[in-house]
Amino acid sequence: MTATDDMEDSSAPLIEHLAELRTRLIRSVIAFVVGFIICFIFGKYLLDFLLIPIEQTMRNLGDPNPVMQYTAPQEYFFTLVRVAMVAGLGLSFPVIAHQLWRFVAPGLYRNEKSAFLPFLIASPVLFISGAAFAHFIVTPLAMQFFLGFADASSLVSAFFVEGAPIDAPIKDDGIAIVFQGKVNETLDITLKLIVAFGLCFQLPVLLTLMGQAGLVSAEGLGNVRKYAVVGILALAAVVTPPDVISQVILFVVVYGLYEVSIILVSRVEKRREAKLREEGYYDDEEEADIELDTDNDK
Repeated sequence: MTATDDMEDSSAPLIEHLAELRTRLIRSVIAFVVGFIICFIFGKYLLDFLLIPIEQTMRNLGDPNPVMQYTAPQEYFFTLVRVAMVAGLGLSFPVIAHQLWRFVAPGLYRNEKSAFLPFLIASPVLFISGAAFAHFIVTPLAMQFFLGFADASSLVSAFFVEGAPIDAPIKDDGIAIVFQGKVNETLDITLKLIVAFGLCFQLPVLLTLMGQAGLVSAEGLGNVRKYAVVGILALAAVVTPPDVISQVILFVVVYGLYEVSIILVSRVEKRREAKLREEGYYDDEEEADIELDTDNDK
């Protein structure tokens, strides 16, 4: 067999993998397109659902008929497109995850499959949990924080001016400041919070998977806790709207997930250590010598 034949034999598996990857990508794209079309058909109802927090906030502040506006002919259409893209990605994610699993599973050992599959299932569950937490808890608080300032004068005027509508208080002088919300700008805040909390809820999955691979340890995560606090504070300031409430909530949630991740990584390390000990690859005497040398250095 010549060197050319060896090169052709080695390139055959690569071509097969690339063909398999192309097939999985095509199926994932088709699933996304189908999900996008379905969500675009029901885009109006999805948009109404996403605007529930601001609607409830406006009603609580005294507006009996909440109204949102758009100022460009194409604005409402592209708003529905954005909603359909995000919702379509969520709708098609099970198919995409299944295609990802079908691509990587043949190259994994049985124990690696059993370790990877729970993370593949836990990831969308945690993302949905984070998105729901943002939509039903954080977004209403953020809307209350923002709209409360502008509508405070309107509420006060309503008590002193008989028959004055809340959204257009009667004033003898000055200018009445009322909320005239745009759909796309309001949706930006909602989607940013949903995506930010959904991704931040992936922290236990990411760190536990890294712990499973031996890239991080519970002790190491505990030692860099003070740096993690600074990083989480910076993350909360960047990905959330500029209000203290949502930033504090995101910091508390992500830091809590960080502590949970340390516990999960510790459990993963104990299971891996027990397995290595059973297989004879773990030397207790060597570990004791390392710990003794560490104590002497201290």
